[in-house]
Amino acid sequence: MPYDSPAKAGPAAFKPYIPASANLPEFTLRALIMGTVLGMVFGASSLYLVLKVGLTVSASIPVAVIAITLFHTARQFGARESTILENSIAQTAGSAGESLAFGLGATMPAILILGFDLDIARVMLVGVLGGLLGILMMIPMRRTMIVDAHRELKYPEGTACAEVLKAAATETSRAAAGEAREEGSDAARDARRRAMLIFGGFGIGLLYKTLSVSFKGWRDYVNFEFGNPLRGGSAGAEVSPELLGVGYIIGPRIAFTMAAGGVLSYLLLIPMIKFFGDLLTVPLAPATTLIRDMGPDDIRDAYVLYIGAGAVAAGGLISLVRSLPAIWKGLSGGLAGFGKGKGAAAAAQAELPRTERDIPLKWVLIGCLAIIAIITVATPLHMNLLGALLILVFGFLFATVSSRLTGEIGSSSNPISGMAVATLLFTCLIFLLMGWAGGQYYVTALSVGAIVCIAASNSGTTSQDLKTGFLVGSTPRMQQYAILCGAFASALILGPILLKLNEAGTVYVPASQVAPTVRLSAQQLGALTETAQLAGPQAASDANTYKVWRKTDVEGGPAGKYLVAEDGSLAYLVDPGINGTQHVRPDGTEVKKYDAPKAVLMSYIIKGILDQELPWTLVLFGVMIAVVLEMAGVHALAFSVGVYLPLLATLPIAVGGTVRWLADRRNNKLPQYEKLSDEERQAAGDRSSGTLLASGYIAGGALAGIIIAITAGVLTNFDNSMAKWAEASNPFFAGPSSHFLSLIPYGLIIALLYWVAREKVKK
Repeated sequence: MPYDSPAKAGPAAFKPYIPASANLPEFTLRALIMGTVLGMVFGASSLYLVLKVGLTVSASIPVAVIAITLFHTARQFGARESTILENSIAQTAGSAGESLAFGLGATMPAILILGFDLDIARVMLVGVLGGLLGILMMIPMRRTMIVDAHRELKYPEGTACAEVLKAAATETSRAAAGEAREEGSDAARDARRRAMLIFGGFGIGLLYKTLSVSFKGWRDYVNFEFGNPLRGGSAGAEVSPELLGVGYIIGPRIAFTMAAGGVLSYLLLIPMIKFFGDLLTVPLAPATTLIRDMGPDDIRDAYVLYIGAGAVAAGGLISLVRSLPAIWKGLSGGLAGFGKGKGAAAAAQAELPRTERDIPLKWVLIGCLAIIAIITVATPLHMNLLGALLILVFGFLFATVSSRLTGEIGSSSNPISGMAVATLLFTCLIFLLMGWAGGQYYVTALSVGAIVCIAASNSGTTSQDLKTGFLVGSTPRMQQYAILCGAFASALILGPILLKLNEAGTVYVPASQVAPTVRLSAQQLGALTETAQLAGPQAASDANTYKVWRKTDVEGGPAGKYLVAEDGSLAYLVDPGINGTQHVRPDGTEVKKYDAPKAVLMSYIIKGILDQELPWTLVLFGVMIAVVLEMAGVHALAFSVGVYLPLLATLPIAVGGTVRWLADRRNNKLPQYEKLSDEERQAAGDRSSGTLLASGYIAGGALAGIIIAITAGVLTNFDNSMAKWAEASNPFFAGPSSHFLSLIPYGLIIALLYWVAREKVKK
């Protein structure tokens, strides 16, 4: 499917919805408080999701929708109507919680798997410092990523959020935008039509995903495994409205490139490993089971994930090198006023249009250096100067990569965990070369990876929010203040929530059941200095204080953390709530555990390298994939993301890109498009009815993620009863034809998107 790449246009080619000359309420206390509180709520729900399944949903659009609704409700009781710029500030402050939650949930639980405890000071420091660092590092890149690359980088969720804000604009905001909406006029009818498309798509996306996942109406993914001659191959897709919408907005070029990476993994690499490994009689490291007994997902987790991580790391580095001239141009522009006096700097800022004012680069640099200094001296992080310098280098590298990837493929598909893996790969390798090994350096390496992961995640979110602000006409500096406040507030509560989730699922297993013969000598007991009591639901049954012993071997009982009585006998094995194995307490109560799949991967990387067991060959295979693509003239980053992510996530994006290609191909033949240039046709497609409906799909699917988190994490009895009913009685959810039947409702929303995207002939 040939498709021209989007043409680039300079910043002068674009006019925001609210002009720079307008003076509307923007950074108000009510907008900041509402956004911050919503960010905390969404951060908590996102933390649950990432611990449970390793995924989160972008919070920007749901926060915007809820903020608009709450402001509208307050107006009914006499409050002043909100402006579109206030709504933008609220969604900007609220978006930080989700990105912080992903970074914390993907990395910090690895400390448990490595044999240490979750420390509240460490978790909160990582969240606060990583979140603020990522935002500050994005600020100097705003002009390069958002303004100069406006036509190239679509930021699909950011664009969708801007459409939601514009569709819900109040009279005051519409007047400032110069929109004449007299009743019965063409402008009024067009405004109503656009609002109907946005909120109609929102309703469809919300209803579709809620019925599918919470009410088990049909499968939320379809998957087909192949037999000979392509044994081990599989193809599947998450049949969700938000990924369909993302694919439509980013267009076919990037969507197909991502899907091509997934095809390479699932239809070439995995079948190839299966073909050559089926006859092996011993496991092939790093896997611990025979390849002939492994399914496609098992092979992906054991082998292809490392290949994908190497490809993402190499593709990200190449992308950064390619972007350096543009980044340096933006930095040099900001540095131009660095040596000027305070009055001259203020005057230079005042001369800029309102929509071009950022936090001065001087304060950005001071903030970054202060954060690095705190990281270096913070005792809970077990950090040293080299670790802090690695955070600075990798933080800037992956903040840039994350910002660009968010612009190309959206926040939901941004492989932040892949960047964290790449950071850990390089960090642990450097530590190994320095001769640093052992438990202390496990914590140091994980702290580096966690801070970089959170910084990259927040950098992508910040760039997405700044794109929304660029489209609606927000003041960048005010948005930057808002997300700094939102990130700081969310980081303060997510650490305690993470510890409480782990505590609630912790099981204290009587040592007599798992290690009945083990007893510590008086000398061993005397060497123990750490003490602990039972916490969580079992604390009421035993208030004694015990000494802590960390068993590292499996002789006489499993390795892990034990509580030891004063006489040297083992009292309890402490099985954590995150990545624990014990699902029943001594009284028979069932316990909900959290698998934390991303954190498991992080722990494997750290132990693999520092214990010299990492499969570097697989990582280098991924590096060579990226290098070969670049040599062939193909930008490797989007393709590498496809190699790393499951095909379930990238194929539906390609479906959305296909719908966009078909709609644009049909519309470009209409008379009104005949005299337009390629750039003008691309811009018309970006403003089309299909983009509005796709934006609604993204918004509805994202908000449904919160409902799903509630039903799965709080209303567990309801969720279990619906699952039992669907397994027994719903052929769309279970049974031999469920995968095919689930394509019927998915096909309906695809057909609706194409039908809406088709334009009429203008006379």
